[in-house]
Amino acid sequence: MRVIAGKYRSRALRSLKGTKLRPTSDRLRETLFNILGPAVERATFVDLYAGTGAVGIEALSRGARHAVFVEQHAPAVALVRKNLQSLGIGAEAEVLGLSVARAIERLESRRVHAQVIFLDPPYAADEEYESTLEALGESALVAPEARVVVEHLRKRELPERAGNLELVRVVEQGDAALSFYRLALAA
Repeated sequence: MRVIAGKYRSRALRSLKGTKLRPTSDRLRETLFNILGPAVERATFVDLYAGTGAVGIEALSRGARHAVFVEQHAPAVALVRKNLQSLGIGAEAEVLGLSVARAIERLESRRVHAQVIFLDPPYAADEEYESTLEALGESALVAPEARVVVEHLRKRELPERAGNLELVRVVEQGDAALSFYRLALAA
């Protein structure tokens, strides 16, 4: 697994052995960042269920101002830190070894406003998709023009609405899909 583009292009990233992590494929990551385009530049990027940290690192490589990596699996937290250290990424990255729900609360209490939030829960953790989307749909963490992107199995349908978030686009690639949400416009 490698960083695809930007400042850290072609640099290798480590992963854990076994099936505990399912890193976002290079191809799907490239699709994600091609769609996000310049929205990543100077953004605060939040990588929920960060795993290896590849998505948040790609955001930093492409010009994000700050990235927050949220992961509660201790070996994955250590892995994210190792990947950041191997690239010399310091102050522009923050790793929170917490559940996603607690991390959202902590970031809200610090008045963090993210322009891009990416979430990729374990595919088998069905309840995590809706509960996290609902929490984000009511959260001040989501900046007014933010994009919330969910990676999921292609066959899994996500809700059209989750709190104040509305589904605006779904991109399918192989067995995976990316669903893009934005804050709903007030009627």
